[in-house]
Amino acid sequence: MVVIRLSRGGAKARPFYSIVVADKRARRDGSFIERIGFYNPGAAQGEEGLRIAQDRLTHWLGVGAQPSLTVQRLIKQAAKAAVAAA
Repeated sequence: MVVIRLSRGGAKARPFYSIVVADKRARRDGSFIERIGFYNPGAAQGEEGLRIAQDRLTHWLGVGAQPSLTVQRLIKQAAKAAVAAA
């Protein structure tokens, strides 16, 4: 099964996450199929903290990829931000 989940990067105590499409059997920070965005929980005011490529997200959801619970929350958050910006 293909999943959409977070892959951790960054320094100790300064996390940075990539939103990736990966095989469910792959390790969290292991190989992935495609990187479709990022999430930076420590972003300063005025910096971009979340970006998701909506076209690629729609594609992967259309072919059956399952988002993790955290990614589902981030998708909703990105959709709210897009509506507020428009």
